[in-house]
Amino acid sequence: MNQKRIAIIGGGPAGLAAAERISLTGHAVTVYDAMPTFARKFLLAGKSGLNITHSEDYIRFVTRFGTASVRLRAALDAFTPNDIRDWASGLGTETFVGSSGRVFPITMKASPLLRAWLRRLEGQGVTLRTRHRWTGFAEEGYVFETPQGRSVVHCDATLLALGGASWPRLGSDASWLPWLAERGVEIDPFRPANCGFVVGWSESLRERFAGEPVKSVTASSEAGTFPGEFVITGSGIEGSLIYAHAAALRDRLQSHGRAVLTLDLAPGRTAERLTRDLARQDVKSSFSNRLRKGAGIDGVKAALLRELAPERDRSDPRHLADMIKALPIPLLDTRPIAEAISSAGGIRWSGIDEGFMLKALPGTFVAGEMLDWEAPTGGYLLTACLATGRAAARGIETWLSR
Repeated sequence: MNQKRIAIIGGGPAGLAAAERISLTGHAVTVYDAMPTFARKFLLAGKSGLNITHSEDYIRFVTRFGTASVRLRAALDAFTPNDIRDWASGLGTETFVGSSGRVFPITMKASPLLRAWLRRLEGQGVTLRTRHRWTGFAEEGYVFETPQGRSVVHCDATLLALGGASWPRLGSDASWLPWLAERGVEIDPFRPANCGFVVGWSESLRERFAGEPVKSVTASSEAGTFPGEFVITGSGIEGSLIYAHAAALRDRLQSHGRAVLTLDLAPGRTAERLTRDLARQDVKSSFSNRLRKGAGIDGVKAALLRELAPERDRSDPRHLADMIKALPIPLLDTRPIAEAISSAGGIRWSGIDEGFMLKALPGTFVAGEMLDWEAPTGGYLLTACLATGRAAARGIETWLSR
Protein backbone atom coordinates (compact mmCIF):
# COMPACT_ATOMS: atom_id res chain seq x y z
CA MET A 1 0.00 0.00 0.00
CA ASN A 2 1.16 3.51 -0.83
CA GLN A 3 1.32 5.13 2.62
CA LYS A 4 -0.17 8.61 2.79
CA ARG A 5 0.50 11.42 5.27
CA ILE A 6 -2.53 12.65 7.16
CA ALA A 7 -2.55 15.68 9.45
CA ILE A 8 -5.25 16.01 12.10
CA ILE A 9 -5.30 19.52 13.53
CA GLY A 10 -7.06 19.54 16.89
CA GLY A 11 -6.59 16.93 19.60
CA GLY A 12 -10.05 16.88 21.14
CA PRO A 13 -12.51 13.97 20.92
CA ALA A 14 -13.34 14.51 17.22
CA GLY A 15 -9.70 14.62 16.15
CA LEU A 16 -8.66 11.67 18.31
CA ALA A 17 -11.63 9.60 17.10
CA ALA A 18 -10.59 10.24 13.51
CA ALA A 19 -6.97 9.35 14.26
CA GLU A 20 -8.03 6.10 15.88
CA ARG A 21 -9.88 4.96 12.77
CA ILE A 22 -7.49 6.22 10.08
CA SER A 23 -4.41 4.79 11.77
CA LEU A 24 -5.82 1.29 11.31
CA THR A 25 -5.48 1.72 7.53
CA GLY A 26 -1.69 1.93 7.74
CA HIS A 27 -1.36 5.60 6.78
CA ALA A 28 1.00 7.94 8.65
CA VAL A 29 -1.20 9.97 11.01
CA THR A 30 -0.07 12.95 13.07
CA VAL A 31 -2.33 14.81 15.51
CA TYR A 32 -1.40 18.43 16.25
CA ASP A 33 -2.77 20.39 19.20
CA ALA A 34 -1.98 23.92 20.36
CA MET A 35 -2.27 23.13 24.07
CA PRO A 36 0.31 21.41 26.32
CA THR A 37 -1.99 18.37 26.64
CA PHE A 38 -4.73 16.83 24.54
CA ALA A 39 -8.50 17.13 25.02
CA ARG A 40 -8.45 19.89 27.63
CA LYS A 41 -12.19 20.60 27.35
CA PHE A 42 -12.95 16.88 27.58
CA LEU A 43 -10.95 16.68 30.80
CA LEU A 44 -12.68 19.72 32.28
CA ALA A 45 -16.10 18.27 31.48
CA GLY A 46 -15.08 15.08 33.24
CA LYS A 47 -14.15 16.74 36.50
CA SER A 48 -17.76 16.78 37.70
CA GLY A 49 -18.73 13.47 36.09
CA LEU A 50 -18.24 12.82 32.40
CA ASN A 51 -21.47 12.42 30.38
CA ILE A 52 -20.10 10.06 27.76
CA THR A 53 -23.43 9.60 25.97
CA HIS A 54 -27.17 9.22 26.68
CA SER A 55 -29.34 6.12 27.01
CA GLU A 56 -32.67 7.48 25.77
CA ASP A 57 -34.48 5.78 22.90
CA TYR A 58 -32.30 6.18 19.81
CA ILE A 59 -35.15 7.48 17.64
CA ARG A 60 -35.51 10.34 20.13
CA PHE A 61 -31.75 10.70 20.57
CA VAL A 62 -31.07 11.52 16.92
CA THR A 63 -33.54 14.43 16.98
CA ARG A 64 -31.60 16.29 19.67
CA PHE A 65 -29.33 18.12 17.24
CA GLY A 66 -31.79 20.68 15.95
CA THR A 67 -31.77 21.53 12.26
CA ALA A 68 -28.53 19.58 11.80
CA SER A 69 -30.11 16.28 12.88
CA VAL A 70 -30.65 15.12 9.29
CA ARG A 71 -27.05 15.78 8.27
CA LEU A 72 -25.68 14.13 11.39
CA ARG A 73 -27.85 11.02 11.16
CA ALA A 74 -25.50 8.88 9.06
CA ALA A 75 -22.54 9.65 11.33
CA LEU A 76 -24.58 8.86 14.45
CA ASP A 77 -25.94 5.64 12.93
CA ALA A 78 -22.36 4.49 12.38
CA PHE A 79 -21.32 5.19 15.98
CA THR A 80 -24.34 4.97 18.24
CA PRO A 81 -24.53 5.50 22.01
CA ASN A 82 -24.27 1.73 22.48
CA ASP A 83 -21.17 1.68 20.29
CA ILE A 84 -19.64 4.39 22.46
CA ARG A 85 -20.22 2.35 25.60
CA ASP A 86 -18.57 -0.66 23.94
CA TRP A 87 -15.67 1.52 22.79
CA ALA A 88 -15.13 2.87 26.31
CA SER A 89 -15.28 -0.66 27.72
CA GLY A 90 -12.57 -1.68 25.25
CA LEU A 91 -10.40 1.03 26.77
CA GLY A 92 -11.00 -0.31 30.29
CA THR A 93 -13.72 2.17 31.23
CA GLU A 94 -17.02 0.56 32.18
CA THR A 95 -20.11 2.78 32.20
CA PHE A 96 -23.48 3.00 33.92
CA VAL A 97 -26.80 4.76 33.26
CA GLY A 98 -27.70 7.45 35.79
CA SER A 99 -31.19 8.29 36.95
CA SER A 100 -31.43 11.03 34.29
CA GLY A 101 -30.59 8.59 31.51
CA ARG A 102 -27.11 10.03 31.11
CA VAL A 103 -24.27 7.54 30.74
CA PHE A 104 -21.22 7.95 32.98
CA PRO A 105 -17.93 6.10 33.47
CA ILE A 106 -18.06 4.12 36.72
CA THR A 107 -14.98 6.08 37.83
CA MET A 108 -16.88 9.35 37.06
CA LYS A 109 -13.63 10.72 35.59
CA ALA A 110 -12.37 11.49 32.10
CA SER A 111 -8.64 11.17 32.74
CA PRO A 112 -8.35 7.34 32.91
CA LEU A 113 -10.28 7.01 29.64
CA LEU A 114 -8.15 9.65 27.92
CA ARG A 115 -4.88 8.09 29.08
CA ALA A 116 -5.91 4.68 27.78
CA TRP A 117 -7.08 6.23 24.51
CA LEU A 118 -3.77 8.03 23.92
CA ARG A 119 -1.85 4.84 24.68
CA ARG A 120 -3.95 3.00 22.09
CA LEU A 121 -3.31 5.69 19.50
CA GLU A 122 0.43 5.59 20.05
CA GLY A 123 0.30 1.78 19.86
CA GLN A 124 -1.39 2.14 16.46
CA GLY A 125 1.45 4.35 15.24
CA VAL A 126 -0.21 7.77 15.63
CA THR A 127 2.25 10.62 16.22
CA LEU A 128 1.01 13.06 18.85
CA ARG A 129 2.29 16.64 18.78
CA THR A 130 1.34 19.14 21.52
CA ARG A 131 2.21 22.85 21.56
CA HIS A 132 1.76 22.99 17.79
CA ARG A 133 -0.58 25.88 17.03
CA TRP A 134 -1.92 26.15 13.51
CA THR A 135 -1.49 29.72 12.27
CA GLY A 136 -2.76 29.53 8.70
CA PHE A 137 -1.89 28.39 5.21
CA ALA A 138 1.25 28.63 3.13
CA GLU A 139 1.69 27.59 -0.49
CA GLU A 140 3.56 24.50 0.59
CA GLY A 141 1.17 23.45 3.36
CA TYR A 142 -0.10 24.25 6.85
CA VAL A 143 1.88 26.62 9.05
CA PHE A 144 2.41 25.85 12.73
CA GLU A 145 3.94 27.79 15.57
CA THR A 146 5.93 25.33 17.69
CA PRO A 147 8.40 25.51 20.60
CA GLN A 148 11.12 25.08 17.97
CA GLY A 149 9.78 27.90 15.79
CA ARG A 150 7.77 28.04 12.57
CA SER A 151 7.03 24.75 10.88
CA VAL A 152 5.26 24.00 7.60
CA VAL A 153 3.51 20.65 7.21
CA HIS A 154 2.60 19.14 3.85
CA CYS A 155 0.18 16.23 3.79
CA ASP A 156 -2.03 14.20 1.47
CA ALA A 157 -5.20 14.87 3.48
CA THR A 158 -6.07 17.03 6.48
CA LEU A 159 -8.75 16.93 9.12
CA LEU A 160 -9.58 20.13 10.98
CA ALA A 161 -11.12 19.44 14.40
CA LEU A 162 -10.48 22.71 16.18
CA GLY A 163 -13.73 23.14 18.10
CA GLY A 164 -16.11 26.05 18.25
CA ALA A 165 -15.86 29.29 20.20
CA SER A 166 -16.69 28.32 23.78
CA TRP A 167 -14.04 27.95 26.50
CA PRO A 168 -11.26 29.66 24.50
CA ARG A 169 -8.78 29.23 27.35
CA LEU A 170 -8.95 25.49 26.72
CA GLY A 171 -8.17 25.89 23.03
CA SER A 172 -11.56 26.38 21.31
CA ASP A 173 -11.05 30.01 20.34
CA ALA A 174 -12.25 29.96 16.68
CA SER A 175 -8.98 31.56 15.57
CA TRP A 176 -9.26 29.42 12.44
CA LEU A 177 -12.34 31.24 11.19
CA PRO A 178 -10.71 33.98 9.06
CA TRP A 179 -8.28 31.56 7.40
CA LEU A 180 -11.08 29.35 6.15
CA ALA A 181 -13.30 32.29 5.23
CA GLU A 182 -10.50 33.65 3.03
CA ARG A 183 -10.51 30.32 1.18
CA GLY A 184 -14.22 30.56 0.42
CA VAL A 185 -15.60 28.46 3.26
CA GLU A 186 -19.00 29.81 4.35
CA ILE A 187 -19.37 30.12 8.12
CA ASP A 188 -22.35 31.16 10.21
CA PRO A 189 -21.43 33.39 13.20
CA PHE A 190 -20.84 31.54 16.44
CA ARG A 191 -23.39 31.98 19.22
CA PRO A 192 -23.44 30.68 22.79
CA ALA A 193 -25.22 27.37 23.40
CA ASN A 194 -25.97 25.73 26.74
CA CYS A 195 -25.35 29.11 28.30
CA GLY A 196 -26.50 31.30 31.15
CA PHE A 197 -28.56 34.48 30.81
CA VAL A 198 -28.40 38.02 32.14
CA VAL A 199 -31.22 39.17 34.45
CA GLY A 200 -31.49 42.65 35.96
CA TRP A 201 -31.52 41.51 39.59
CA SER A 202 -31.79 44.03 42.38
CA GLU A 203 -28.71 44.53 44.50
CA SER A 204 -30.39 42.99 47.52
CA LEU A 205 -31.23 39.76 45.67
CA ARG A 206 -27.71 39.50 44.26
CA GLU A 207 -26.12 40.02 47.66
CA ARG A 208 -28.31 37.47 49.47
CA PHE A 209 -28.92 34.77 46.88
CA ALA A 210 -26.13 34.69 44.27
CA GLY A 211 -24.96 31.08 44.15
CA GLU A 212 -28.22 29.69 45.59
CA PRO A 213 -29.86 26.77 43.75
CA VAL A 214 -33.54 26.93 42.89
CA LYS A 215 -34.76 23.35 43.19
CA SER A 216 -37.92 21.40 42.35
CA VAL A 217 -39.36 23.77 39.76
CA THR A 218 -40.48 23.53 36.17
CA ALA A 219 -39.55 26.10 33.53
CA SER A 220 -41.31 26.91 30.28
CA SER A 221 -40.29 28.64 27.07
CA GLU A 222 -40.80 28.07 23.36
CA ALA A 223 -38.65 24.96 23.82
CA GLY A 224 -41.32 23.35 26.02
CA THR A 225 -41.79 22.71 29.76
CA PHE A 226 -39.15 20.81 31.74
CA PRO A 227 -38.58 20.04 35.44
CA GLY A 228 -35.24 20.58 37.12
CA GLU A 229 -33.17 23.11 38.97
CA PHE A 230 -30.93 26.09 38.27
CA VAL A 231 -28.72 28.59 40.06
CA ILE A 232 -29.09 32.30 40.74
CA THR A 233 -25.90 34.13 39.78
CA GLY A 234 -24.72 37.67 40.34
CA SER A 235 -25.58 38.45 36.72
CA GLY A 236 -28.61 36.23 36.14
CA ILE A 237 -29.35 32.50 35.90
CA GLU A 238 -27.53 29.36 34.81
CA GLY A 239 -27.63 25.58 35.28
CA SER A 240 -29.00 22.44 33.68
CA LEU A 241 -32.63 23.59 33.57
CA ILE A 242 -31.58 26.84 31.91
CA TYR A 243 -29.46 25.02 29.34
CA ALA A 244 -32.49 22.97 28.30
CA HIS A 245 -34.13 26.23 27.20
CA ALA A 246 -30.99 28.06 26.07
CA ALA A 247 -31.33 27.71 22.30
CA ALA A 248 -34.95 28.88 22.24
CA LEU A 249 -34.28 31.77 24.61
CA ARG A 250 -31.14 32.85 22.74
CA ASP A 251 -32.95 32.83 19.39
CA ARG A 252 -35.87 34.76 20.89
CA LEU A 253 -33.50 37.40 22.22
CA GLN A 254 -31.82 37.65 18.84
CA SER A 255 -35.07 37.99 16.89
CA HIS A 256 -37.16 40.09 19.31
CA GLY A 257 -34.65 41.72 21.65
CA ARG A 258 -36.36 40.19 24.68
CA ALA A 259 -37.21 36.78 26.09
CA VAL A 260 -39.01 35.39 29.13
CA LEU A 261 -38.49 32.16 31.06
CA THR A 262 -41.61 31.19 33.00
CA LEU A 263 -41.25 29.31 36.30
CA ASP A 264 -43.67 27.12 38.19
CA LEU A 265 -42.40 27.38 41.76
CA ALA A 266 -44.83 24.77 43.10
CA PRO A 267 -45.28 22.11 40.41
CA GLY A 268 -46.91 19.72 42.87
CA ARG A 269 -49.85 22.04 43.61
CA THR A 270 -52.59 23.43 41.41
CA ALA A 271 -53.40 27.12 41.23
CA GLU A 272 -56.80 26.37 42.78
CA ARG A 273 -55.28 24.65 45.81
CA LEU A 274 -52.73 27.43 46.26
CA THR A 275 -55.51 30.01 46.08
CA ARG A 276 -57.49 28.24 48.81
CA ASP A 277 -54.46 27.75 51.04
CA LEU A 278 -53.28 31.34 50.65
CA ALA A 279 -56.79 32.69 51.28
CA ARG A 280 -56.77 31.01 54.70
CA GLN A 281 -53.78 33.06 55.84
CA ASP A 282 -54.13 36.09 58.10
CA VAL A 283 -54.07 39.19 55.91
CA LYS A 284 -52.07 40.92 58.65
CA SER A 285 -49.28 38.36 58.39
CA SER A 286 -46.12 39.26 56.53
CA PHE A 287 -45.70 38.27 52.88
CA SER A 288 -43.01 35.76 53.88
CA ASN A 289 -45.26 34.06 56.46
CA ARG A 290 -48.21 33.84 54.07
CA LEU A 291 -45.99 32.23 51.42
CA ARG A 292 -44.43 29.79 53.86
CA LYS A 293 -47.66 28.70 55.53
CA GLY A 294 -49.96 28.88 52.54
CA ALA A 295 -47.70 27.64 49.75
CA GLY A 296 -44.69 26.03 51.42
CA ILE A 297 -42.45 28.58 49.75
CA ASP A 298 -39.54 30.30 51.44
CA GLY A 299 -35.88 31.16 50.89
CA VAL A 300 -34.80 31.85 47.33
CA LYS A 301 -38.22 31.05 45.85
CA ALA A 302 -39.84 33.63 48.10
CA ALA A 303 -37.12 36.09 47.12
CA LEU A 304 -37.90 35.53 43.44
CA LEU A 305 -41.57 36.27 44.04
CA ARG A 306 -40.70 39.39 45.99
CA GLU A 307 -38.38 40.44 43.18
CA LEU A 308 -40.64 39.72 40.20
CA ALA A 309 -44.29 39.65 41.31
CA PRO A 310 -46.03 43.05 41.10
CA GLU A 311 -46.90 44.56 44.50
CA ARG A 312 -50.63 44.48 43.71
CA ASP A 313 -50.55 40.69 43.21
CA ARG A 314 -48.96 39.85 46.54
CA SER A 315 -52.04 40.53 48.68
CA ASP A 316 -54.58 38.82 46.41
CA PRO A 317 -54.57 35.01 46.90
CA ARG A 318 -55.64 34.25 43.33
CA HIS A 319 -53.15 36.59 41.72
CA LEU A 320 -50.37 35.37 44.00
CA ALA A 321 -51.19 31.73 43.15
CA ASP A 322 -51.01 32.61 39.46
CA MET A 323 -47.58 34.17 40.02
CA ILE A 324 -46.36 31.08 41.87
CA LYS A 325 -47.50 28.89 38.98
CA ALA A 326 -46.24 31.16 36.19
CA LEU A 327 -43.56 33.57 37.37
CA PRO A 328 -41.94 35.34 34.39
CA ILE A 329 -38.20 36.01 34.51
CA PRO A 330 -37.34 38.66 31.91
CA LEU A 331 -33.98 38.00 30.26
CA LEU A 332 -31.76 40.79 29.01
CA ASP A 333 -29.03 38.90 27.15
CA THR A 334 -27.02 35.70 26.96
CA ARG A 335 -23.84 35.40 28.96
CA PRO A 336 -20.65 35.68 26.83
CA ILE A 337 -19.83 32.78 24.53
CA ALA A 338 -16.52 32.27 26.33
CA GLU A 339 -18.54 31.08 29.35
CA ALA A 340 -20.88 28.81 27.38
CA ILE A 341 -20.58 25.04 27.54
CA SER A 342 -20.79 24.85 23.75
CA SER A 343 -21.49 27.00 20.72
CA ALA A 344 -23.94 27.14 17.83
CA GLY A 345 -22.95 28.28 14.37
CA GLY A 346 -19.86 27.32 12.42
CA ILE A 347 -19.12 25.89 8.99
CA ARG A 348 -22.29 25.61 6.94
CA TRP A 349 -23.42 22.16 5.92
CA SER A 350 -23.94 23.38 2.37
CA GLY A 351 -20.15 23.71 2.06
CA ILE A 352 -19.44 20.12 3.16
CA ASP A 353 -19.89 16.94 1.12
CA GLU A 354 -21.21 13.63 2.44
CA GLY A 355 -17.70 12.63 3.48
CA PHE A 356 -17.23 15.78 5.62
CA MET A 357 -14.83 17.31 3.09
CA LEU A 358 -14.87 21.05 2.48
CA LYS A 359 -16.07 21.71 -1.06
CA ALA A 360 -13.90 24.83 -1.21
CA LEU A 361 -10.77 22.92 -0.11
CA PRO A 362 -10.59 19.43 -1.60
CA GLY A 363 -8.59 17.11 0.63
CA THR A 364 -9.47 19.10 3.77
CA PHE A 365 -12.08 17.61 6.08
CA VAL A 366 -13.84 18.96 9.18
CA ALA A 367 -15.46 17.44 12.26
CA GLY A 368 -16.76 18.25 15.73
CA GLU A 369 -17.93 21.66 16.91
CA MET A 370 -16.43 23.51 13.93
CA LEU A 371 -19.62 22.43 12.13
CA ASP A 372 -22.94 24.25 12.45
CA TRP A 373 -24.83 22.11 14.97
CA GLU A 374 -25.77 22.27 18.61
CA ALA A 375 -27.17 19.87 21.17
CA PRO A 376 -28.18 19.87 24.84
CA THR A 377 -25.87 18.71 27.58
CA GLY A 378 -26.09 15.12 28.74
CA GLY A 379 -23.71 13.26 26.43
CA TYR A 380 -25.09 14.47 23.11
CA LEU A 381 -22.22 16.86 22.43
CA LEU A 382 -19.51 14.27 23.00
CA THR A 383 -21.39 11.63 21.01
CA ALA A 384 -21.63 13.87 17.95
CA CYS A 385 -17.98 14.89 18.20
CA LEU A 386 -16.87 11.25 18.28
CA ALA A 387 -19.29 10.28 15.51
CA THR A 388 -18.33 13.13 13.15
CA GLY A 389 -14.63 12.47 13.76
CA ARG A 390 -15.07 8.87 12.68
CA ALA A 391 -17.28 9.89 9.75
CA ALA A 392 -14.64 12.34 8.53
CA ALA A 393 -12.05 9.56 8.84
CA ARG A 394 -14.16 7.42 6.51
CA GLY A 395 -14.35 10.38 4.16
CA ILE A 396 -10.57 10.67 4.16
CA GLU A 397 -10.20 6.94 3.44
CA THR A 398 -12.53 7.28 0.46
CA TRP A 399 -10.70 10.36 -0.79
CA LEU A 400 -7.30 8.70 -0.57
CA SER A 401 -8.55 5.55 -2.31
CA ARG A 402 -9.40 7.64 -5.35
